[in-house]
Amino acid sequence: MPAMDKRTFLKIVALGSTAASVPWLLSQVQADSNKLAKMPEGFYSVPKKGQVRIIHTTDAHGQLLPVYFREPNVNLGIGDAFGRPPHLVGKSLLEKMELPLDGPEAHAYTYLDFYNAAKKYGKMGGFSHLKTLVDMLRKEAGGIENTITLDGGDLWQGSGTSLWTRGVDMVEASNILGVDAMIGHWEFTYAEAEVLSNIALFKGDFIGQNVRVKEDSLMDDAYAELVENNDGRGLYDEDEGYAFQPYVMKKVGDKRIAVVGQAFPRTANANPPEFFPDWSFGLREDDMADLVKSIHEDEKPDALVMLSHNGMDVDIKMAENVPGIDVVFGGHTHDGIPQPLEVKSKDGNTCLVTNAGSNGKFVGVMDFDFSEGKKNLHYTMKPVFSNWLEADPEMEAYLSQMRSKKYDENIVEARNENFKVNKDRLGKTYDEILTEKLAIADRTLYRRGNFMGTWDQVICNALRHEYKADIAFSPGVRWGPTTLKGDWITMEDVMSQTSMTYAETYTSEISGKNIIDTLEQIADNLFDPDPYLQSGGDMVRVGGLDYTIDPTKKIYQRITDVRLDNGEKIQPDKNYKLAGWATVNRTPEGRLVWDIVRDYILQTKGSDDVLKLAKINRPKLLGVADNLGVADYEGETG
Repeated sequence: MPAMDKRTFLKIVALGSTAASVPWLLSQVQADSNKLAKMPEGFYSVPKKGQVRIIHTTDAHGQLLPVYFREPNVNLGIGDAFGRPPHLVGKSLLEKMELPLDGPEAHAYTYLDFYNAAKKYGKMGGFSHLKTLVDMLRKEAGGIENTITLDGGDLWQGSGTSLWTRGVDMVEASNILGVDAMIGHWEFTYAEAEVLSNIALFKGDFIGQNVRVKEDSLMDDAYAELVENNDGRGLYDEDEGYAFQPYVMKKVGDKRIAVVGQAFPRTANANPPEFFPDWSFGLREDDMADLVKSIHEDEKPDALVMLSHNGMDVDIKMAENVPGIDVVFGGHTHDGIPQPLEVKSKDGNTCLVTNAGSNGKFVGVMDFDFSEGKKNLHYTMKPVFSNWLEADPEMEAYLSQMRSKKYDENIVEARNENFKVNKDRLGKTYDEILTEKLAIADRTLYRRGNFMGTWDQVICNALRHEYKADIAFSPGVRWGPTTLKGDWITMEDVMSQTSMTYAETYTSEISGKNIIDTLEQIADNLFDPDPYLQSGGDMVRVGGLDYTIDPTKKIYQRITDVRLDNGEKIQPDKNYKLAGWATVNRTPEGRLVWDIVRDYILQTKGSDDVLKLAKINRPKLLGVADNLGVADYEGETG
């Protein structure tokens, strides 16, 4: 499938010829490559071991350019997940995966010595470099006709350009990359009409057996018109209620591979339902089992795989409960796991469960060898070191053209009518807006982990500063690249931490009891031993508040000793001023969070341009002393 016709490509190259004025392109070639580690010989060689190769990426979150991304030092496993991948961090993960404790893999898969390793190996990901690697993997497989390229969702959201283009930038990039099928989660946080328009633009298949059209919407003329205006997309099967095709059959040579889609089942809990009023989501394990069985009986595929956005723990349980799945290509939890987990299903067969990280850092590669009546599976995962892979010229030209677009009156940044257009940005290119330098980081700013990250602290501090609030809540999302200590914080960094379609801020009066109950309920979403009862995401980030948590306890027994920054203990019957953003309920009326964070950084940085963080509100952890999912924790543990 050609990514782009020649005329379109030449047009984009012509537009890209003005790239000398685009700072981000220049920055890619100005790095002193002699200071970076050299690529080991054969690092990206993956000789074909079969007739079919599946290439898998997931959770790019709008990151089209190379980034730094620090893996977690806290990823706790509770119940059956204790001590099991993905709930291993640092040395424990490397030892389990039989990888060296230093070197490029150690940097890619762990947080260990992150700052120095990042300086040594450089940035990772970037769709221009990702395209080069994917094409290399296709060539080693004997050509693109012998491969299937899958994306696990959370592709269209997470950057300034994805917000301003409503995900179109990522759809175009995935077409150039050559994605054959994808699923969704944050994709559904655009309006339904925008989602359907993007699916129409996407050259691959958008699948998901667990996304249904609500019964009332099936009878709604307005929804019928919406579907008709988007080439019939949004109602794949009226009898079954499928919004999208539940699976797709891909033929590679004389082999037939069934790819079943599983969107994030908790979308309606985790994100505002107003964005998808006509669709319902759910785990729908029984439906998955029935579908897998019918595909095997009716179509007799050579292999059946599930492209999933469940999260790895949920994938493991589903693989145990649903016979007939050969491989799960998983996403959502951003776990970079270099070796698949072998799971025994109810029929006694083995299913391999994988998860390919996030932010364009990794590519998973599975070869299927159908020889002598057997089905042998060979998996590897390759970190995408941008310095070791040439930038693909077609993708580079597209990115240059896209970032040269100007912010105009048609940009919609929020639901609130007051914030549709930021007039300060009118007439500026995306690149000019995003490359604005705000301050120098006094430490490495990161997010990923079960608890507070330093980027989260910046956001919480900004909210408290804006609203003179006692405490601040910020969602425990996993996306958002890392800014190295001593580097300039740019507007691109801020947008990459906050870009979403419901970024309005709010304040409220909240009782001490409600603060504690909220922390308990969110902790239960994360640490319930049954993965089917977890709602996704990490622990809510808090500013101005310290607490102690024992993840091994039951709900309403985990949270203790909740105090303000000044040491004052939270009183259940006292009210406190709370600031926050990204509420899934009503649309707040406060300013957009990225504008608040930008202003806070500019207003509070020192005369030396350094933004200093006086304190990080990391909770004290209990009951985790022997848990291999925590290491080098800078808060107290027991």
